[in-house]
Amino acid sequence: MRTACDKNRTHAAWRRLELPTWAVAAGIYLGFGLVTWHHQALPAWLLPLLGGWFVCWHGSLQHEIVHGHPTPWPRLNAVLALPSLALWLPYTLYREIHIAHHRTDALTCPVRDPESFYVWDEDWARLGRPHRGLLRVMNTLAGRMLAGPVHVCLRFWQSELRRIAAGDHRRIGHWLLHAVAVTPVLYWVLAVCQIPLWSYLLCFVWPGLSLTLLRSFAEHRAAADPDHRTAIIESSGPMSLLFLNNNLHAVHHDDPRLAWYELPRAYRAARGRIAARNGGYVLRGYGELARQFLLRPKDSPVQPRTADAA
Repeated sequence: MRTACDKNRTHAAWRRLELPTWAVAAGIYLGFGLVTWHHQALPAWLLPLLGGWFVCWHGSLQHEIVHGHPTPWPRLNAVLALPSLALWLPYTLYREIHIAHHRTDALTCPVRDPESFYVWDEDWARLGRPHRGLLRVMNTLAGRMLAGPVHVCLRFWQSELRRIAAGDHRRIGHWLLHAVAVTPVLYWVLAVCQIPLWSYLLCFVWPGLSLTLLRSFAEHRAAADPDHRTAIIESSGPMSLLFLNNNLHAVHHDDPRLAWYELPRAYRAARGRIAARNGGYVLRGYGELARQFLLRPKDSPVQPRTADAA
């Protein structure tokens, strides 16, 4: 008969190995390989669904790796994350940006939060009517998912070019490493599987980033109270697996060290407290998110001037 001590040792070993994360990583790379290899046999409507799924799922894995999973060795974890299925974003830069996002005490602040989609009121006043219209459209779920992939990529690349031109040559090293990480992916896709680049961008990269933007669309809002800025989306099944439970975003921000498969239990244990602290910023799944904000902006693109975000 197993003692409590034996059970604790088994649990500790399981946590150290993080077998669920390794299983997800294996499923992502194996699934991506099968979909790309058999792309010609798949119906035209199914290819972007599967292609987008695996590119988005890989991004969820990268997010998990940023937070120190599945091993205590960052370099080994980075090797697991480096192959860039999405092509557009260097993993090492994403890691820097996302860690800075977690370290700020002013989530959504246009200056202090590198993942913010908001602008200051004085910047809004300087924008032309087309740019303002784009930002309003981007604050609807349909706009974020359809136009968001191009907008996000162009905004990021423009920012990188400005930084490098201003003398931040350290970023060149990130892009050179990214070129190395992208090479085997492109060789597999273009040379081995013979998928045209335009088809890969259209059927894998675009829908993959679109699904990622679905996940991040309501994660944060520009509330006056910092505790009310981070959401809970009570989703389960395929969507929670795709996002590795990052839909429970307030729980993740409470303790970023928790592995993805530990988040649901942590949420169940403190559901009432979390909902009270985040001001009831709880949505009952992505269906409710779509019903509320598919064509209606979830809020203004202008960040309020609160004391902590000034």
